[in-house]
Amino acid sequence: MNDRVLITMLEDGIADVRLNRTDKMNALDPAMFAGVAEAIDKLKTMKSLRVVVLSGEGRAFCAGLDLSNFTGGGAGSGEKKAEKGNATSNLDGRSHGIANLAQYVAWGWRELNVPVIAAAHGVAFGGGFQILSGADIRFIHPETRCAIMEMKWGLVPDMAGYPLWRGNVRDDVLRELTYTNREFRGTEAQVLGFATHVSENPLDDALALARVIANKHPAAMQGAKRLFNAMQDATDAELLQMESDEQNKVMRTANQMEAVMAEMQKRKPVFAE
Repeated sequence: MNDRVLITMLEDGIADVRLNRTDKMNALDPAMFAGVAEAIDKLKTMKSLRVVVLSGEGRAFCAGLDLSNFTGGGAGSGEKKAEKGNATSNLDGRSHGIANLAQYVAWGWRELNVPVIAAAHGVAFGGGFQILSGADIRFIHPETRCAIMEMKWGLVPDMAGYPLWRGNVRDDVLRELTYTNREFRGTEAQVLGFATHVSENPLDDALALARVIANKHPAAMQGAKRLFNAMQDATDAELLQMESDEQNKVMRTANQMEAVMAEMQKRKPVFAE
């Protein structure tokens, strides 16, 4: 993995994941696209992973697309740089399951089988805002500057924002913010449904919540996430069946009984991997 994304494993299976291009406010260039995708792929292989906390180093969460890497600098130069990163040169291809690379850096967080908690500060623009939206739970500083920025550059949001925002934000509000690329702050983001919590210390609060989640039955947590991921598209009958299927996987297992005993004895659970 390149050094654009840092993964630090904390106790109890918590992955502290940080975007790390501080000189450019973690803007998305080809190396950042590659780094985020590689980080997601790496996290998918971690059997002891319980929860992910995603944040940005430096002054911002993510300033969105670094246009200097995709346009300008002489005829064809932007195209060559984009081709190298394969994020904007082949949007039709499904290089990462149901997504292309540009979509995967936001959508891929939903594909992890553990909860992902994002902590945003400074700026979350465009593609950065869509990456933030890929998290299950989102903490945001009240003064974080947010925008669905693409229309400013004559583009449409195409980094998985539409399926990620569906169900969180009123349709007419989402249309207005997309059509105008209006900037809004973290407090409004929470009111509109883009963020879960407003926090003066989003990373600290995200890590505190991660510690709570990390001490829940891992298989039950994974089953709950699969159910949440299916809620928007599955029929009532399909969801009812999924509930039963997921419960049958965990009920009366050793780890489920450990969860019960730990709760009754007021102690930290010790789960088998």
